[in-house]
Amino acid sequence: MQICSLLPSATEILYALGLGNSIAGVTFECDFPPEAAQKTVVVNTNLACDLTSAEIDRDVNQYSSHGEGLYRVDIRKLEAIKPDLIVTQELCDVCAISTSYVAKAVYQLSSKPQVLSLTPHTLEDMLDDVLRVGEATDRDAEARTLVSSLRERIARVGEMTKLQRPTVVCLEWLSPPFNGGHWIPEMIDLAGGIDPLGRLGKDSYRMEWDQVLRVDPDVVLVMPCGHNLERSVEEYHTTQFPEGWKLVKAVRNGRVYAVNASAYFSRPGPRLVTGLEIMHSLLQENHPQERLANSWTRL
Repeated sequence: MQICSLLPSATEILYALGLGNSIAGVTFECDFPPEAAQKTVVVNTNLACDLTSAEIDRDVNQYSSHGEGLYRVDIRKLEAIKPDLIVTQELCDVCAISTSYVAKAVYQLSSKPQVLSLTPHTLEDMLDDVLRVGEATDRDAEARTLVSSLRERIARVGEMTKLQRPTVVCLEWLSPPFNGGHWIPEMIDLAGGIDPLGRLGKDSYRMEWDQVLRVDPDVVLVMPCGHNLERSVEEYHTTQFPEGWKLVKAVRNGRVYAVNASAYFSRPGPRLVTGLEIMHSLLQENHPQERLANSWTRL
């Protein structure tokens, strides 16, 4: 089977099911596991590299206002691959190529591949998507085993004693500020936190800094969508925060943390469960002695 994955989380799922050798095409963002980056890139971005958060927000709005997509498909490479299966998404046109652009590309292919579209809003949706990918690739048993293992880990976090119930604000973007959406409020709840600004399973939304100041959170998690730990730290230090930011409890008490968003929070794949475990350790201040490398840092 020749498979093209048009989103990083699907690439991670496919590798987790032992399908690495079947993956023939990926996106420019597919970097986990590391060998994924060696695959043929069939989807690239129209955004310039090294933009700040504010510049990315500006360009995204411009593309959207003109009815243009943020991503482009290399039809020539896709045709050469002749995929049997294309895995894509319908969740967010900013995070990955939209279904409409994929449909146009598929229409031009001689192989007429099956298209599997994933739309996860919660942790349960992510687990269901693993099963759906397993079904589409004849890896049902492997998918069930993986999902069973992930469920056990999620349940373990949920059953842990919660010594604290801190109020939490997750910053999914900083310029302008967006809250953590989709599965993030659920993760906060499982980890023992309270998210006054979150809406379970719903899209993230643009906030005003005054909303964050009014919440006066005990913990702030900086997780700009798609950014690694280094970029998250950089974005925090270059953000123009409002007057009064230094008076927020999380800032005063040293409980502002940057996390590796692209690895453990942004992508709806198996590593979300690792993100849940990281979040629990931060909210409960039960930091492991040997924390996962490049997973989080105190700001």
